[in-house]
Amino acid sequence: MPTAGNARSSLFVQLSPSRNAKLSFTVQLVLTLFWLAWATMLLLTENPTNDQNYLYYIFFGLAVIFLGYVILQNTSVFGIQSYIEVTPEYIVQKNGVFRSKMITAIPDIAAIHVSPMALRITQRDGNKLYLDLKQVRKKRDIEKIKSRLRELSTVHNFEITEANIPS
Repeated sequence: MPTAGNARSSLFVQLSPSRNAKLSFTVQLVLTLFWLAWATMLLLTENPTNDQNYLYYIFFGLAVIFLGYVILQNTSVFGIQSYIEVTPEYIVQKNGVFRSKMITAIPDIAAIHVSPMALRITQRDGNKLYLDLKQVRKKRDIEKIKSRLRELSTVHNFEITEANIPS
């Protein structure tokens, strides 16, 4: 947990989670709204003699739950859910509400290779981690991450290299 002094020195960059989805947010939302409309239609046109009407309520409930899931994963209605955070103690990447955080302690880093769309981190024990930067919304935010890592490399004595980008 960052302390009050460290919280001010942390870099927090929001990610765009829908860029790497197999279906875009718009397609997910339209399909979910269609599902919800269909379930509502089934409930409203229900035949009173039908003994399977509880299945319609289950179908409707699942549609509502999936709508909540789609909104949580792809919007910041409930706060930022996908982010990269760089503090003096660690680097964290979180790719959504229902996904686990990838945490890397800064003192454990031996080297970082920065490419245009990724960070490859080599830890002192030989493990290699890959942080995807494709979801970072702005080029300015990528530059902030890179400059912050350069600052930390001098403090924690790890090697930082950058890929040559052809112009």
